[in-house]
Amino acid sequence: MDDQNSSCCSDTDSSCCAPSPVAPAASEHDDHRQQVRSAYAEVANSSNEGTSCGEEASCCGVSDDASINAIISTRLGYSENDLISVPEGADMGLGCGNPKAIAALQPGEIVIDLGAGGGFDCFLASPEVGSTGHVIGIDMTPDMLSKARNNAKRGKFTNVEFRLGEIEHLPVADNTADVIISNCVINLSPNKPQVFRDAFRVLKTGGRLAISDVVATVELPEEMRNDPALIAGCMGNASLIEDLEQIMKDAGFSDIRIQPKDESKEFLKDWAPGRGVEDYVVSATIEAVKPAACDCGGNC
Repeated sequence: MDDQNSSCCSDTDSSCCAPSPVAPAASEHDDHRQQVRSAYAEVANSSNEGTSCGEEASCCGVSDDASINAIISTRLGYSENDLISVPEGADMGLGCGNPKAIAALQPGEIVIDLGAGGGFDCFLASPEVGSTGHVIGIDMTPDMLSKARNNAKRGKFTNVEFRLGEIEHLPVADNTADVIISNCVINLSPNKPQVFRDAFRVLKTGGRLAISDVVATVELPEEMRNDPALIAGCMGNASLIEDLEQIMKDAGFSDIRIQPKDESKEFLKDWAPGRGVEDYVVSATIEAVKPAACDCGGNC
């Protein structure tokens, strides 16, 4: 799928769509992804080895200590039952909320998790959709993918699979998913419009987004926006709420709801101590629906 605007009138007819603004050079996107990929590979390997991942890779509050990760995750909205229901090591304290809490998953549904990491949210979704449902975790970091697959094998999650891929170009067929979940990952993308266009593509009509992510309430200073550590830490690349809403509208989504969580400022301070980033960003729940296809005159 190319970068032409796909918010059009139907899934198959894009003749009435205006082209998107020219995106940054592909090489810039690749450099950005490689920085993020390297940081999260370090997180995955450090988690496997039980060592600290270091300051530059302390993404979204991750710790090498499982008990600390449990504290982090309960602050983000997970229950103790959630934490004990997944394989050891799946919860690395990554995230900024609990997307399953807003997903309202049903038996038989197909779920895609954008940026699955060690598989934590996939494993929580698994019993919700049951044996007739299916969960697909996507991650661009091979080290995370290996960790997630090993966790799935140890936990005997037969309705969960993990695929290597970028969230801008999902390795998933059109009209596949009932629900897309994601936890503090879309914020890492250098091309958010393409993420939401491709999410729209793989969702069925009536399919929905249930996302936790970091958003900006005011424009970030340039030094924060371009700081590699803050970018990998889920903060530097945050979009303004109104910009994100427009991106989602342009992708074709309706019933868009972005709800900032002011209480998240308390844990955001811990992600970059002394930087004051909590004055600019906040965790939010992000929901939307893929509506029925309409023709160019707006008739559905």
